[in-house]
Amino acid sequence: MTDNTTRLDHIVLWVRDPVAAADFYEKAVGLEPVRLAEFTAGEAPFPSVRVNDEAIVDLMPLTMAERMKMLPGAADSSGHPVNHVCLALPQDAFDALRARLEERAVPVSDVSQGSFGARGKATSSFYFRDPDGNVFEARHYD
Repeated sequence: MTDNTTRLDHIVLWVRDPVAAADFYEKAVGLEPVRLAEFTAGEAPFPSVRVNDEAIVDLMPLTMAERMKMLPGAADSSGHPVNHVCLALPQDAFDALRARLEERAVPVSDVSQGSFGARGKATSSFYFRDPDGNVFEARHYD
């Protein structure tokens, strides 16, 4: 299939422990790990988690920051310059995510209604942090 429509391919998050981060994203958020076995075997520089068929979140070890030479100052991004990443889910998956986070004592914000996003106003949304302090918003439109 050749489709050259612009899409979001991946987001890279700095994490202290990629294995622990992958575990959090798998068990608490419900995202499938990608290349985790290769990472733990030393065959891949970082693991990822799959958001959907077209997008992943890379879990980049913070220790690699000094090797980021693609742009001047790239290593300085190893903090939290991104405000948040938003995951849009069907309502049942949204509810299941919130329940998994609460079961694991992950602090979550109150649920809000009507916040604007890529598909217009969301029915409901809430925020949470991963173990490295990265902020995520979860929302549903239906």
